[in-house]
Amino acid sequence: MRLLTRDKSFYRSLVLLAIPVALQNLITFAVTFADNLMVSSLGDSAVSGVYMGGQIQTFLQVFSGGIEGSILILAAQYWGKRDTASIKRIVAIGVQFSLFFGAILSVVCMAFPAQIIGLFTHEAAVIADGATYLRIVCLSYIFFCLTQALIASMRSVEVARIGMFVSGISLFVNVGLNYVLIFGKIGFPAMGIRGAAIATLVSRIVETGVMALYVARIDDKLRIRFSDLLQLDKDLRKDFIRYGLPIIGGQVVWSVNMMANSAILGRFSASVITAASVANTMNSLAYVVMNGMSSAVGIITGKTVGAGKTELMKEYARTVQILFLCLGLLTGGAIALLKRPFIGLYSGITPEAAAYAFQFINVLSVTIIGTCYQAAGLFGLVKSGGDIGFVFKNDSIFVFLVVLPSAILAAYLGAPVWVVFACLKCDQILKCFVAVVKINRFNWMKNLTRDKPLPETANE
Repeated sequence: MRLLTRDKSFYRSLVLLAIPVALQNLITFAVTFADNLMVSSLGDSAVSGVYMGGQIQTFLQVFSGGIEGSILILAAQYWGKRDTASIKRIVAIGVQFSLFFGAILSVVCMAFPAQIIGLFTHEAAVIADGATYLRIVCLSYIFFCLTQALIASMRSVEVARIGMFVSGISLFVNVGLNYVLIFGKIGFPAMGIRGAAIATLVSRIVETGVMALYVARIDDKLRIRFSDLLQLDKDLRKDFIRYGLPIIGGQVVWSVNMMANSAILGRFSASVITAASVANTMNSLAYVVMNGMSSAVGIITGKTVGAGKTELMKEYARTVQILFLCLGLLTGGAIALLKRPFIGLYSGITPEAAAYAFQFINVLSVTIIGTCYQAAGLFGLVKSGGDIGFVFKNDSIFVFLVVLPSAILAAYLGAPVWVVFACLKCDQILKCFVAVVKINRFNWMKNLTRDKPLPETANE
């Protein structure tokens, strides 16, 4: 039994898929980071307002990520069979669900921005700034949903670079407009938080246009046309709902967890909220490489399981566990070493907020080790391998029976804020004990494809 596979194609595929996805994630992070840095000059309430307004974007990303995950997991297994007709029908179903959700969320946020921000904090200044930001940025949600669904369709057939390219354009547009609109350059008035929201909206519209052009005119694997997105397939819709609901449910559970995190920390001062924004931004940065590699593992897993190569998949699974444990240790060390200069980038925050951020990042330097191992194992292997329901149940148990109760209790008992923050992140370590047992039983490999290809399948 080999601990590390000798299959060079695995490492080659891992790198070729991970790099574009990681760079796309890095660019996406850079857009948010640029918003935070530029807005930080406006003070703590502005940073906190954008952070709280961004929680709805986080909810959107998590829910949209569930639909993307459904597309990716199902389509990757069909890609193992080169059944492109089924993949296009799966993409159409995912796009339809994604656009519906994006439209509903946009309408709700447009109608009740202050009430939604008020769910997370009682600070009047934060609510006012957050509502201003949310009222504009919510118009971008439908564009974001469409773009991410199309990017997932491309990733499922091992085309990852387009997502990186689209995100690069989005970064250029967003940062440029941030500079112009927030601070009032080249003849524009200084719009502050409104400027940041408008910049985000415009960048989302641009990236949707570029992505739609690519899938319709340039891609030669799926050749998706607008008419393809209108297709209805009852059998594959049943499969999408059957296998997609646990994925979406897991993402919703996680989004509830994220918003509850904000609500719990939002009961503290604006300095604590600002510190959480800084710490979570660093966590997102640290997550970039790991998430890219984890996504690459998921694509490889789906393709391998879909092709019926179970023994090879076991070899890959052992390799993944070792690689990601090492990655976690390296990432944790890097966070510990870089926390001071990173916090120093936020020149506009108060010394109190900086002190809290220092404590929170110390916590993250430990929990990121568990994040690297269990996220890659449970998503990249178990969920992508076909055992979708297990991950949903596991996440639900940890969020509702461990994470939130422990954090609420700690806050109620008056524990230091860093202890409350540690409770909110404790599952990242605890899930590792579940993951190591589940992965090495190898009972998660399940072929989700239908045996008979759909008509007009192009076997490329």
